[in-house]
Amino acid sequence: MFHFPPVEKAYPSGLLATGGDLSVERLTYAYRHGIFPWFTGKVPMWYSPDPRFVLFPKDLKVSNSMKQVLRSGKFTFTTNQAFEEVIRNCSAIKRVGQDSTWITRDMIRAYVSLHEKGLAHSAEAWLDGELVGGLYGVQSGKVFCGESMFAKVSNASKFAFIRYVEMLLEDGCVLIDCQVPTEHLKSLGGRLITRSRYLSFLDA
Repeated sequence: MFHFPPVEKAYPSGLLATGGDLSVERLTYAYRHGIFPWFTGKVPMWYSPDPRFVLFPKDLKVSNSMKQVLRSGKFTFTTNQAFEEVIRNCSAIKRVGQDSTWITRDMIRAYVSLHEKGLAHSAEAWLDGELVGGLYGVQSGKVFCGESMFAKVSNASKFAFIRYVEMLLEDGCVLIDCQVPTEHLKSLGGRLITRSRYLSFLDA
């Protein structure tokens, strides 16, 4: 059994604990209890923020311009065809306000192991046979915990995200955990809910 402090003990930043390994068992336990890891140094930092930024699949917002992209057939959509390539691209993408990536070699190995166990999944956008966008995350019951996304071509990550949300809705997914707010995800319908409400979805 893995021990974490009660999530109510988290700091205002969401930080709950530090240290430990990134074994499949520990990661699975963490996600089932509303906790996720980040690396900001040499050891994992475990977070459970309150409030939590989420997207209800039924509330997905698709702009008229993205509807045109979806209809155009420009991109091809797949799932779980290039998991490791997706996470490595997410690690390599330069992000505003970040000098380095939190997706370290240890994180990549850990999530590839989760994927091999059928617990982590990727969604991909392809253009002329080349991977140009995608996302990955962890499935925990009827909640999908999104981790990161990338795009090499405009709208590629949005395309992959929208198609994946549509698929998750069909599969009975009730909630997508986006962890922390971004303008990108707000435009797609993401919003804040309390941590206790988020945990109720995991419990269900």
